[in-house]
Amino acid sequence: MAEAPASVLVVDDEEQIRRALRSILTSNGYGVLLAASAEEAVRAAAESKPDLIVLDLTLPDADGIDLAGELRTWISAPILVLSVRGGDADKIAALDAGADDYLTKPFSAGELLARVRALLRRSVAGAGTPVVIVAGDLEIDLSRRRVSKGGEEVALTKTEFDILAMLASNPDRVLTARMILEHVWGPEYAEDRQTLRVHVSHLRKKIESHPSVPRYVLTEPGVGFVFSTK
Repeated sequence: MAEAPASVLVVDDEEQIRRALRSILTSNGYGVLLAASAEEAVRAAAESKPDLIVLDLTLPDADGIDLAGELRTWISAPILVLSVRGGDADKIAALDAGADDYLTKPFSAGELLARVRALLRRSVAGAGTPVVIVAGDLEIDLSRRRVSKGGEEVALTKTEFDILAMLASNPDRVLTARMILEHVWGPEYAEDRQTLRVHVSHLRKKIESHPSVPRYVLTEPGVGFVFSTK
């Protein structure tokens, strides 16, 4: 029996955009559901349980960031924000609310499809985070809290390991500074970005061959950090 195509819920108030996205996605083998408002999106998500949601931030009955936060409380499907709002503040707010990626309009079909494929891959892989994460010459043993590079053990502090473990458990996904700070240090440190930058700098010196041009822990300017497996 052939495997059912991945389903994508497109939430956008512009009919032209909905049509364009439906054409791009269906021509590449995805099943597509359409919603023009937050109310329609919630209903479609509840009834159809899509594998991925493409979400515009400007909707007639709600802000897309609020909708992302609401959806994230009860749905695990990846959320790709697609918006004309390209400022750092909007990106950070959307990612903090639970979105997994952010693409600014106008966009190319190729980039959209690449983002969709990556999110769906991570969604399948993330069904069970492996105890040992391997990327390049880096090996991270989450259960034993050990890291090795090229077969040689790397001595990390507790905080450095916690940062790396959080990033590596969400590969190729941008995590905001607030998300990392709250997870590692607690809510009272949510705005202490300088502390995070210092610890990331120390971490890079230990796991990167060229800390000034990192291979694994990359900076997303104005937003946060990402663990790259590419």
